[in-house]
Amino acid sequence: MAAETSVDISDQSLAGEARPLVERLTADQVAGKLAAQDPTLWGPAAEQEAAIRLAWTALHETSRPLVAEIEALRADLQSEGLDRIVLAGMGGSSLAPEVITATAGVPLIVLDTTDPGQVADALSGDLSRTVLIVSSKSGTTVETDSHRRVFERAFSANGIDPVTRIIVVTDPGSPLETTAREAGYRKVFTADPNVGGRYSALSAFGLVPAGLAGADIATLLDDAAAVFEKLRVDEPDNPGLQLAAALAAAHDKGAEKVVFADTGSGIHGFGDWVEQLIAESTGKEGTGLLPVVVENPDAPGFADAGDDATTVAVGPAHSAAQLSTAGPLGGLFLLWEFATAVAGRLIGINPFDQPDVEAAKQAARSLLDSPAGGPPLTPVLVDGPIEVHASGNWLSAGVATVSDALRAFLATAPEKGYLAIHAYLDRLEDASAALLRSELARRTGLQTTFGWGPRFLHSTGQYHKGGHQNGIFLQITGEPEQDLEVPDRPYTLGGLQRAQALGDGQVLSNRHRPVLRLHLTDRSAGLVELVKAVQSLRSLKGEA
Repeated sequence: MAAETSVDISDQSLAGEARPLVERLTADQVAGKLAAQDPTLWGPAAEQEAAIRLAWTALHETSRPLVAEIEALRADLQSEGLDRIVLAGMGGSSLAPEVITATAGVPLIVLDTTDPGQVADALSGDLSRTVLIVSSKSGTTVETDSHRRVFERAFSANGIDPVTRIIVVTDPGSPLETTAREAGYRKVFTADPNVGGRYSALSAFGLVPAGLAGADIATLLDDAAAVFEKLRVDEPDNPGLQLAAALAAAHDKGAEKVVFADTGSGIHGFGDWVEQLIAESTGKEGTGLLPVVVENPDAPGFADAGDDATTVAVGPAHSAAQLSTAGPLGGLFLLWEFATAVAGRLIGINPFDQPDVEAAKQAARSLLDSPAGGPPLTPVLVDGPIEVHASGNWLSAGVATVSDALRAFLATAPEKGYLAIHAYLDRLEDASAALLRSELARRTGLQTTFGWGPRFLHSTGQYHKGGHQNGIFLQITGEPEQDLEVPDRPYTLGGLQRAQALGDGQVLSNRHRPVLRLHLTDRSAGLVELVKAVQSLRSLKGEA
């Protein structure tokens, strides 16, 4: 029997501050109203959006018919020797399936990138055994559409009819549904349109890729159904109300960061999923909660967290954690969705819109529409295999090395601000870039996040523009060894990746946030030199 889903607030001060909020939520019958999909919970301004975004509260029931449909399709694919599942999806269309399959120990190749090397790696596998799932709620996601076009051409080039190998998950009536049905793709799953992307883990967006890969999705729904019985009641021991109240109480005292470390949950990658949920739901109107995912409970940012952060253990309670959430994955999905929506009410924002996400997309599109992807950019300096580009007027004269540029950049961070590292690279081949998070966090004392671009644009990107404006942004881009054309589009994957990085940097700079972009003209050598440059920095903690 699976362990129950639970919340433990081990910090007694935080528990005391959360208690009156739980009492208020209970008196206002917030749990019962949310379970009944009452759109008035977040005020009149949010009501119209909330009215079409609350079907996630019943997915543990409404998704049941999908289980048999997915299992039947998987059996058909297996009988044809099709057992290599590739998922093309961004944000809510990829994060949940990835954590579900990683936890279940079943293989799923996730394409949530525009890096030509990473896409080429997926193409180099055995296409005779490959099925591509194209997953997009809007049906217009540029990355996902590019993946579909690239794979269609590759299937055809290998004598495979693409329509027999492509499965689509989208909202009804989307352009992708139209394309899929006109082309005659093998299967089209339409999801409930009244579920937002970041709340879609238990919908077709989470279940179809995970189930086709071989994960036990029926048990996932069972575990969510079990915790729903606790989440729906207006009682002080409701774990969703307790978690929401703790997060909101900490935020009210200035702890706007929430730092996650796995403490032996057995769940792989939960932090990446919950990061999107919290950042996109709460990071707007100059407020919100910034999720920070760290490597382990001893990592900088968790073990040494200051009063601007709340530490959360995913799994058993830990001495460095102020609170913990434990239980099976399906239960944790629903618990955190419930708590995040309720925390939005307490903080005073609409947890279902994402008003700042489109800005970076528009900037990228503008660059793609320009000749050669925009004007050539001249670096302020070149240090070996690294070009240094700076947005803003913070870089003074006399800076001659990457180390100098990093020191000047890090000096712009406000007190109790945060550092966001955005790596527009191949997260398989260039995985060592992730080491920069802990190295910089240790030296700066700043809460430090790490995101692979453009994947983070569908996750924490909303918070960067709409949340607390105290972040500084380090972009890492790299010259691809070889590029890939996007069929019937006037750009390559490398060009799209470049436009996404420059577009997001432009939007952040326009909002007066410091941006440092380090471009690696040789990726492998550049990463080595960048790590050395970071390690050469002495501790910046406490410096004026």
